[in-house]
Amino acid sequence: MKYAVVTGGTSGMGLGVAKMLLSKGYYVFATYVGSDFTEKIENFEALKIDQTNRTEVYKFIDYVKSKTDHLDCLHCNAGISIRKSFTEYEDKDWDAMMEVAVNSHYIMCREFFPIIPPGSRILFTGSQMGVDPHAMVLAYGVTKSAVHALCKNLVKEFEGTGTTINTVVPGFVETPWQKEKPEDIKQNIYKKTAIHRFATIDEIVDAFRFCIDNPFVNGSLIEVNGGYNYK
Repeated sequence: MKYAVVTGGTSGMGLGVAKMLLSKGYYVFATYVGSDFTEKIENFEALKIDQTNRTEVYKFIDYVKSKTDHLDCLHCNAGISIRKSFTEYEDKDWDAMMEVAVNSHYIMCREFFPIIPPGSRILFTGSQMGVDPHAMVLAYGVTKSAVHALCKNLVKEFEGTGTTINTVVPGFVETPWQKEKPEDIKQNIYKKTAIHRFATIDEIVDAFRFCIDNPFVNGSLIEVNGGYNYK
């Protein structure tokens, strides 16, 4: 059996990718925070892990290693966004966002490296905010820019193994997170997007599926944004 890790894997895009991997025959370990995840899914383990806490991250890594000697797919999806103006950010806000999106995923890539067999897949969830600046999310955009760079740099570390590393760069997606946005803000974003709507989760999952199925796609930042910022 193939094994996969999906961080932030119990909702939104993470859960979508996890279910796609399950359909391909993977056993999936998912991290999450927040309310307990109680849905029972075969070959799917959801573990409550605070990725701002390195001790918990290392415990998760050790747990996965205790269950399998190989990891065929690592999807670094988890991230957090704290919406404040540039001058309102506190050190703890910046540190938390960097720890989840960048540091914890770097640690996982490094610690899982010995058990990632040739021909595996490493996937990152980037963001259009890491390409085009957006109001009130400066720190989030910087974390996603770092994620994009981490993907590019890891390609050299896995050179010659057949393992590919790619990042899907979504624009705005109809996730539970986005449902909290006021309607006037949504409409303003629609106007900046040539398709005039948010992406569905399935449309983003299809991009990750492409990265898994095509062994020659490597080191790519695949923008799936509906023509964001076309005006």
